[in-house]
Amino acid sequence: MRRRVLVLLALAGGSLAVALLTVGPSGAQVRPPPTATGNQPAGPADVEGGRQLYAIACTTCHGAEGAGVEDRGPSLVGVGAASADFYLSTGRMPLDRPRSQAERKRVAYTPVQIRQLVAFVASLGPGPAIPRVDARQGNLPEGNRLYANNCAPCHSSAGAGGALGHAVYAPPLNRATPVQVAEAMRVGPGAMPIFGPETLDDEQVASIVRYVDYLRHPDDRGGLGLGHLGAIPEGFVAWVVGLGVMLMAVRWIGTKD
Repeated sequence: MRRRVLVLLALAGGSLAVALLTVGPSGAQVRPPPTATGNQPAGPADVEGGRQLYAIACTTCHGAEGAGVEDRGPSLVGVGAASADFYLSTGRMPLDRPRSQAERKRVAYTPVQIRQLVAFVASLGPGPAIPRVDARQGNLPEGNRLYANNCAPCHSSAGAGGALGHAVYAPPLNRATPVQVAEAMRVGPGAMPIFGPETLDDEQVASIVRYVDYLRHPDDRGGLGLGHLGAIPEGFVAWVVGLGVMLMAVRWIGTKD
């Protein structure tokens, strides 16, 4: 009788362990996404200041007039302000190893210097402007659908990124600002395709931006996130831990008699 009671207690302990892994807080509140604000308008002084900075740091790879240098850097003519702002504000430029995938790192320039460089690159030819996106105007369910269809195959359903091929990967999205997410869609950095207005309009972009922001703090209703690896691995972890606790409890009970 005593052993039966102890076994039942062990099973209850294992069930509790599973519950702790699979039951999370309900009714969690999703924080409102931040509002993106546009850069200050660039003037002739910004263009000239950007030209001077460009001459010091960029000509080796992109050429004196932005036409590019073979085997070192692409042309910047017509890439637009959005492309320059994306690469500079994420620290992907300057690039230490030409022709390698640009990785996010510490930003090398001040906001004023970035504005100046962006103004100069934009003056080289017409291209996509820096998007003015307000994530609060986006529709979260629509953003979920659009993200699943267009973004998740590369960036994963949780926005954690993933490998695409040899030395090519889709970066995680947890550090990207709303403007940077919108810029990436409009300019298609690296191996990413360009999602122009004819593919995704501004409202759809805002919805994706809102969903990407939601992925930073998702509402894990019904269970702990466990890194948001998906239902199968999360369930596997829960059962392994629960069964492990039960087996250890049964073994401990067996050694007592």
